[in-house]
Amino acid sequence: MTAQTISLRRTPMQTLWYWLFRLLGWKGEYRHPDTEKFIIIVAPHTSNFDFFIGFIFSRAYAIPFPNFLAKDSAFRGLIGKLGRRVGGIPVNRSERTNFVDQVAAEFHKRERMILAVTPEGTRSYTEYWKTGFYHMAQRANVPVILASIDYARKFISCGDVAEITGDMDADIARIRAYYADVTPRHPERHGEIRFRPESGEK
Repeated sequence: MTAQTISLRRTPMQTLWYWLFRLLGWKGEYRHPDTEKFIIIVAPHTSNFDFFIGFIFSRAYAIPFPNFLAKDSAFRGLIGKLGRRVGGIPVNRSERTNFVDQVAAEFHKRERMILAVTPEGTRSYTEYWKTGFYHMAQRANVPVILASIDYARKFISCGDVAEITGDMDADIARIRAYYADVTPRHPERHGEIRFRPESGEK
């Protein structure tokens, strides 16, 4: 799996987003993988501002809108129809249903699906990353794309591909090395990048 740097011909609206991004003092780079199905992990995540600046970056660099997951009960009626139209995917989080299998099935039946997740699962300090993205990528046979928000350099990068081999210790070590020099907005909230030993959590 490779990724290619996008040479943009921005629309007028994208140009406005780009100059807003630059006026805020940020720079970025986006490389699109040679597939329309992938999972993006965004880290470190320690602040609500991560979403704000990440959204501006995505519009400035014309990144396709990602899909998002929500409880199936949220997709009822008119609101539910709207949610599906903007990329929402209903999932059943009941104990009897395998969440990872549901997401993998959605990847298999769609021609395009981009799922963005924050593996920390919280803006607060946490000792372990959640493993859901890893198991979903394995089950769906899709690549994991790394995105970083570096506040020290005011630089967002998205496009490097994380190798998912099934050796979780080795794979998370490579991911840890990628983020080693990335500075979060709140360093005191940033825990070590690792999976919980023998974790069954998805």
